[in-house]
Amino acid sequence: MMKNDRSTAFSELMEVRAGVAPAAGEVTISGADPFFRTPFRIGETVAAVLAASGVAANDLWEMRSGRRQRVEVAVHEAAASLHVVNYTRARGADGQYAFLPGSDSMKHMVSVTQPWPTADGRWFLPHFNLPHLERRVLDVLGCESTSEAVKAAVGQWKADALEDAIAQARACGGKIRSREEWLAHPQGAYLANRPVVEITRIADSAPEPLPAGERPLSGIRVLDLTRILAGPTAGRTLAEHGAEVLMVTAPHLPQVPEFVRDLSHGKRSCFLNLERAGEAERLAELARGADIFLNGYRPGRLAGRGFGMEELVRLRPGIINVSINCFGSGGPFAERGGWEQVAQAVTGIALSHGTITGAGQPKLAPAPMCDYLTGYLAAFGAMVALARRAREGGSYHVQVSLCQSAMFYQRQGLVEGFEDAPEKLTAAQLDPLCVREASPYGDLLTLGPVLRLSETPCRWALPTPTLGGDRPEWAEERAFA
Repeated sequence: MMKNDRSTAFSELMEVRAGVAPAAGEVTISGADPFFRTPFRIGETVAAVLAASGVAANDLWEMRSGRRQRVEVAVHEAAASLHVVNYTRARGADGQYAFLPGSDSMKHMVSVTQPWPTADGRWFLPHFNLPHLERRVLDVLGCESTSEAVKAAVGQWKADALEDAIAQARACGGKIRSREEWLAHPQGAYLANRPVVEITRIADSAPEPLPAGERPLSGIRVLDLTRILAGPTAGRTLAEHGAEVLMVTAPHLPQVPEFVRDLSHGKRSCFLNLERAGEAERLAELARGADIFLNGYRPGRLAGRGFGMEELVRLRPGIINVSINCFGSGGPFAERGGWEQVAQAVTGIALSHGTITGAGQPKLAPAPMCDYLTGYLAAFGAMVALARRAREGGSYHVQVSLCQSAMFYQRQGLVEGFEDAPEKLTAAQLDPLCVREASPYGDLLTLGPVLRLSETPCRWALPTPTLGGDRPEWAEERAFA
């Protein structure tokens, strides 16, 4: 839905939720931006989305208990949750906990996934994460994977031609646009007239009571077929409220180890190769017992494997399919793949950030602002759909995207005085938020959930699992209240 004037993030999400507004005093958001050295209201926006997800969890809790609880979130803690990998510490041989360094592969990816000037005086951002996608970009550019080579190769192209060539190669990248250019583009115009979280009832089925349990999502089963950031964040957020989350991946699918480590808390993990008939059938059996199906595939990819929306509804009437992608639910770019940096590039974030901070060129914001926010929005949408299913019945399609999240940020306006923002929590702020767990990655201290609920505190019941270390089955039978 197009917002002509600045809207608060929280009120916009309450419109998506619909129903009776939370009572005065139910929700408290404390603090203010800036936290990061950027003009965008990153912390305040993330805090609002987390608060909204708390309200959605509260709706489910009220169905169980007849009571509502207080929802609290602090802006600086919400902002810090966008850099969770920077706060993970491992216990060394000396018994002390030390922060873990980023991988060399991620450092290299960041060095080349940047805005580069084009032959027509514009800028273009090619994306280099994951080996097979990097190879596709390099084949289009005809160069090696170094900053110097990529800059020179991009400089031989006009921006629009390169964007089309990258898309045709099923690689990822985007032309740097201003916000105004994006809103005038057919893709931006399409998204501007859609809600930030799209929740569509796509089939009828009987209302379903919530399973028995002592937390908002107790007994709710989630199949998590996502990787990297936004999707895993959604699954981890649902686990914080008590859902049983089963990650499904395969040994041949590339991963980013630090993201697996820090975004898999509270989950179990199994391997299923959907290209093998027997393993695809096992996923179908799991789907028959699932409530929420999280996927981060490009549109149409799962349908080609027998797990499109219609197939899922036939397998499990009442299922909630949550689709997470870069460009949204429709429009000319809908089938294109993309990442955090691509969303920042095309929607105007990178150009505005570079201009206002005085960088002299487009510049990426200092946090994966769209990825995490999209994950939190997906969890919010899934819980809203669960409540509707309990009241009205039906199967639902929840759709969120990185570009919608970027546009959502831009609707919140800008903040001044960001030049000396802290960008990280102090030790005194961090220590009370840390969770200790024994994991396949060692004895860890990690940033825990930052949303606070007064009766059902957010927590992870399980540590980060060994990838593929669990059987492809639900943990236990469930009872219904």
